[in-house]
Amino acid sequence: MKILSKIIRYELNDLLRSRWLVVYGTFFWLSTDLLFRFGGSGAHVVLSLMNVVLILIPLVALIFGMIYLYNSREFIELLLTQPVDRKRMFWGMYLGLALPLTFAFLCGIGIPALYSRIDTQSQAAFIFLAVTGIALTFIFTALAFFISTRFEDKIKGLGSAVLIWLFFIFIYDGLIMMVLFMFAEYPLDNVSIVLSMLNPIDLGRIFLLLQLDISALMGYTGASFSRFFGSQNGMLIALFSMAVWILIPVLAGQRKFLRKDF
Repeated sequence: MKILSKIIRYELNDLLRSRWLVVYGTFFWLSTDLLFRFGGSGAHVVLSLMNVVLILIPLVALIFGMIYLYNSREFIELLLTQPVDRKRMFWGMYLGLALPLTFAFLCGIGIPALYSRIDTQSQAAFIFLAVTGIALTFIFTALAFFISTRFEDKIKGLGSAVLIWLFFIFIYDGLIMMVLFMFAEYPLDNVSIVLSMLNPIDLGRIFLLLQLDISALMGYTGASFSRFFGSQNGMLIALFSMAVWILIPVLAGQRKFLRKDF
C-alpha cells in the first residue's frame, strides 16, 4: 500500500505540473463561465456543456493518457527493475493519471457554478453531468492503458485510439439508426434500450436529457427511455451498466499490463 501511494503521489505531482492539464481545466472553466453569463438558465448551460463533455472528455482521456504512457516507458521499465508488484504499479499509474484529469474537469465546471446562479431544478442535472464526466474519464483512461500496452508503435496506438473515439461518438449511433430503420416494422423499444447501454456516451447522454426533462425531443424512443430509466429499477440497471463500463476496461488494461513484456 505504501508503494502504491508513492506511485500515485509521483504521478499526481508530475501531471499537475503539466501545461496541457492546466489548459484542459481552463477550457472547461471558460466554457462554463461564458455559458452561465450568456447562456441563460442552468438547463441551457447543462445542455450546452453536455455536448462538450461527451465529445471532449473521451478524446482527451485517450490521447493525453496514451501520449503520457508512451513517454513514460523508460520510467515504467525502471520501476519494473525494482521489487514492485505489477498490479500495484498499474493501479498507481492508472489512478495517478485519471485523478488529475478528473480534478481539472471538476474544477473547470465546478468553480463557475459556485459563483454563478443555477436554479434548483438544474442542480441535479449539473451534478449528473459531473458524474458522467468522471465516469467517462475513468473509462477512457483505462482504454488508453489497454491500447498503449497493445501497440508498441505510438502511431498505431494513437490511430487506434482515434478510431475507438470515432466509433463511440459517431459510428455506433449510425449503426443503431440503421438497425432501427431496417426493422422499423417490429417493436424495438427494449432493443434500443439495450443498445444504448452498450455505449457509455449514449448512456450518459440519455441520463442528462431525462434529467433536463426534454426526452420528448428524442421522439418515440424518448418515451421508452423515460419509462425505463425513469423507474427505480431502470435507474439501478443503468448505474450498474455504467459501473460495468468502468470495470471492464480497467480489468482489460490491467490484464494487458501484467502480461506486457516491457
